[in-house]
Amino acid sequence: MPEIVAHGRKPDVFACAYCHLPNGQGRPENSSLAGLPAGYIVEQLDDFKNGARKSSEPRHLPIAMMIASETKATAQEIQSAARYFSGLTRKPWIRIVEASSVPKTRVAGWMLASSTPAATEPIGQRIIEVPENLERTELRDDTSGFIAYVPEGSLARGRALVNTGGNGKAVPCAKCHGPGLRGSGNVPPIAGRSPSYMVRQLFDIQSGARAGTLSREMRTPIRNLTLDDMIAISGYVASLRP
Repeated sequence: MPEIVAHGRKPDVFACAYCHLPNGQGRPENSSLAGLPAGYIVEQLDDFKNGARKSSEPRHLPIAMMIASETKATAQEIQSAARYFSGLTRKPWIRIVEASSVPKTRVAGWMLASSTPAATEPIGQRIIEVPENLERTELRDDTSGFIAYVPEGSLARGRALVNTGGNGKAVPCAKCHGPGLRGSGNVPPIAGRSPSYMVRQLFDIQSGARAGTLSREMRTPIRNLTLDDMIAISGYVASLRP
């Protein structure tokens, strides 16, 4: 593990593994980096640096921290981190459950966690993604994953949108993201990724907050998607084996 991944570089750069975890699987508030093409990771850091990648929600602190701190990494540090994460094997990390009611949640750091005492509420137009074990997750235990609740019917609706484009509403995802949505060339794999993260990216690309080269190429294929479409697509894609 490179020094920049394990410990960062004081006082400017946080350790990559603190947020994205040593196994590169990440958490709902950030990105899974394991198995991404190294060139894609480098390109995203360039986009953060030059302003082509930001969040459509200015209060989303993980993106603000990426821009403020991680863009201070040197080209050599970025290359070494990209090679490290690219070489990791992705694994099942998120359990997808369709539900009409979900645990009530509270904010824990930058993610949601089940409230105590336990109670439920309607899911509504939401994805609720929580740690399987909050204590282990907060200790950065990279063997403890997440559970994501999605509205009932999301997987069937998402499957149709992903595989056929939903009668012209979108472009089949495999056209760019490859067979099984496991990536193609410099286009990233998306199967098994956090649905919370994927909804944010679809929204950011559609709104123009993400405006890098690959993001611009995606804007036309997804321009007609509604928030419900994004939730369905993300839930289905997250349910696939990485």
